[in-house]
Amino acid sequence: MEGVEEMEIVIVGGGICGLATALALHRKGIASVILERSESLRATGGGIAVHTNGWRALEQLGIASELRQTALTLQLARTIWLDSGKQQESPVSEGEARCVERSKLVELLAAHLPVGTIRFGCHIISIKLDAHTSTPILDMHDGSIIKAKIVIGCDGGNSVIGDFLELKPPKLLSACAVRGFTNYPNGHGFAPEYIRQKKGQVLLGRSPVNDTLVFWFVVPQVYPQDSNVWKDPKLIRQFALELTEGFPTEMTEMINGSDENSLSLTHLRYREPWDVLLGRFRKGSVTVAGDAMHIMGPFLGQGGSASVEDAVVLARCLAPKLREVNLETNGREMTVVQKVGEALDAYVKERRMRLVWLSTQTYLMGKLLLDSSLLPVKLLTLVVVLALFRDPVGHSRYDCGRL
Repeated sequence: MEGVEEMEIVIVGGGICGLATALALHRKGIASVILERSESLRATGGGIAVHTNGWRALEQLGIASELRQTALTLQLARTIWLDSGKQQESPVSEGEARCVERSKLVELLAAHLPVGTIRFGCHIISIKLDAHTSTPILDMHDGSIIKAKIVIGCDGGNSVIGDFLELKPPKLLSACAVRGFTNYPNGHGFAPEYIRQKKGQVLLGRSPVNDTLVFWFVVPQVYPQDSNVWKDPKLIRQFALELTEGFPTEMTEMINGSDENSLSLTHLRYREPWDVLLGRFRKGSVTVAGDAMHIMGPFLGQGGSASVEDAVVLARCLAPKLREVNLETNGREMTVVQKVGEALDAYVKERRMRLVWLSTQTYLMGKLLLDSSLLPVKLLTLVVVLALFRDPVGHSRYDCGRL
């Protein structure tokens, strides 16, 4: 095919999952190319919770020790209902939990990749399968065409690859989220605890990152009426302060003193657990990982860790099959598609139920924290949570295995 660039493995999206997948493949001696839509590394964003299961996966990628140096260990989770004065203490994780800066994680993943792995400014508009060989063909925004033996969609909730796989689109939660960082040059003095405070229909959370930096979020069951709020940091801060009127002074002062450049306001989206259970996550030699596969609410803090788990499992499943067909020798394309399909099926099978349980627990926790349903509905939700997830931090014990 003239004017077509041929590649072996294409990863669509250079976020946490895309970078982690490329690094996992690199650790297995497999080269890949990340096609990132933006013009530079997307090293912005809020705090990312990393639990024991996430640290196990990061250890397989070889970056856990470096990342640990950027964040302190959280000792406790505390939820406070301000309207009633009720408090509940629980472990944050079974073992190790830290809140890391997304920017630090992204930069570290990128730094361990071979030079040239990431191609910036690459906007994919569609994907199809070659009629004769069933290999993926990517149509780019600039008119170019890329033919790849394997395509891995790590392109988030609005995934072009997910659309190709005919996955149901994520749904919007009845809430948005304001996120930000606040720096205390002389130290914040907060205990190493993850704090959640609930008042009315507003949830306010705080997690120290290190001795001077704190990550916080506000989740209201309301959207700003002024469309300008979404893009103006000053208006985002004002929106957060209005929402948290009546919260403890130290919390509102934290919001008021936040770094303006760190503020963001986003919709919260999720893929329903039954869609994760029934979704078709592989077609030919095309699959998805990370948010493109299992975007979920933030209520367990497992989105980032689950994405890194995806990367480790995917690379582990692919490596032996790629050795069989040896892509570097230009083996027959139909053989490559068949062997890769077997590897991707193994990956999807291994990940599916883990993700179903994570999505279910996150969904139910979100309903308990945010849902304004009548008391009988809330009690029923609580009964289901206690029946299915008697151990609330059991999800953090998971081990995705060796790379």
